[in-house]
Amino acid sequence: MGSSELLASETRWSTLLRTANTAWHEKALWVFMAVVLGHWAEHIAQAGQIWVLDMPRTESLGGLGLVFPALVTSEAMHFTFALLMIGGLVALRSGFQGTSRRWWDASMLLQGWHFIEHAALLAQVVVGVNLFGSPVPSSFLQP
Repeated sequence: MGSSELLASETRWSTLLRTANTAWHEKALWVFMAVVLGHWAEHIAQAGQIWVLDMPRTESLGGLGLVFPALVTSEAMHFTFALLMIGGLVALRSGFQGTSRRWWDASMLLQGWHFIEHAALLAQVVVGVNLFGSPVPSSFLQP
């Protein structure tokens, strides 16, 4: 890719981000909310399968996991959700100011931790070595 194509690509990206944080900010937030709610729905479905339906944890795969089990067992789905959420928080940050900006920044910190946790889980699956000598991949707070 030549320098003129790279510059045009950067210009398109910066224009998209500027538009997403001004004229399209509300629409962008609705799309972002759909991603976040999708992630929550997966966790709620898993919790319901474990504590309401009394399914074993190994079979409690959430909604998408029941249809596509490899998504959950590979950690790919949750890592992708975490990546999309941190990316959305960063991309839409400049559209906020004042108190809402401080709450948005707090969300970014929490999501940053969430992203690190899922990156660590995915790394354990890919590398095949689990933290703390655990028989299964584990997060930093669940040794």
